[in-house]
Amino acid sequence: MPHTIPACPQCGLENTYPDGDHFVCPDCAFEWPQTAAGAEDAAAGDGTVKDANGNPLADGDSVILIKDLKVKGSSTVLKKGSKIKGIRLVDGNDGHNVDCKTELGPMLLKSEFLKKA
Repeated sequence: MPHTIPACPQCGLENTYPDGDHFVCPDCAFEWPQTAAGAEDAAAGDGTVKDANGNPLADGDSVILIKDLKVKGSSTVLKKGSKIKGIRLVDGNDGHNVDCKTELGPMLLKSEFLKKA
């Protein structure tokens, strides 16, 4: 296998395995295409921002959170399934490449925790 098996983009656990042309996480039952792992590496080179399922994102898109996210420096949580409208793509630090307005205020999020609505 040319690439190592990535951790699950939904739950973050590393107990994943390949199944046909997809990766599967037995812990949360999330499946995603194997090409997404290579696409993430390519995305860094060509500037394309992709969601957890490998779909390209663009400014103004609506997205849905695929897992609960703790807000750094706060005790609040952005809930899984929350819809965020009108995202803006940025070149952020540490992979935070989506600027958006949430119910908790403006935030920078990682596209790996979002899926296109």
